[in-house]
Amino acid sequence: MASASSSSSREKYDVFLSFRGEDTRDGFTGYLYHALDLKHTVTFKDDENLESGHRISEIMEVIKESKICIIVFSQDFASSTWCLDEVVRILECKRNGSAVVPIFYGIEPSVVRKQQEGYAEAFAKHEQDGREMVQQWRDALKEVAGISGYESNKIRFWESHALQSGCIGGK
Repeated sequence: MASASSSSSREKYDVFLSFRGEDTRDGFTGYLYHALDLKHTVTFKDDENLESGHRISEIMEVIKESKICIIVFSQDFASSTWCLDEVVRILECKRNGSAVVPIFYGIEPSVVRKQQEGYAEAFAKHEQDGREMVQQWRDALKEVAGISGYESNKIRFWESHALQSGCIGGK
């Protein structure tokens, strides 16, 4: 089930959260979603695994309708082809004026940019599986990891409000 702090799914969203569910859904991303909700920020966070092509197209449309896309990079983010597809779509929307805010949760931006550690392993598997999008995913990660964002290991809990108001402009 998808969560939104709005009663209508047809509304444009202030924020789209892209994240690897298994890594951060019940922790960091969940807290971020609730903090944004408290500020009455219309935020989309997918709450279930996507299997239906119909749901995937809906999510891609939500990304297009969002003013800001926050990408929460985590250790296993690149193992999800769905997350990688979202990043590609988010960059397409960035070129049309959407803002992109990367958050590096428990991982250094250089690991994402250079696709090292778990990212290297994930891409080796994607290549082995014959995925057609591998180079596009690699390029997208390099581009997004080069955008000024936030690193979780450099943000103290009391600074989370600053992160939120900096991303959203404080409603």
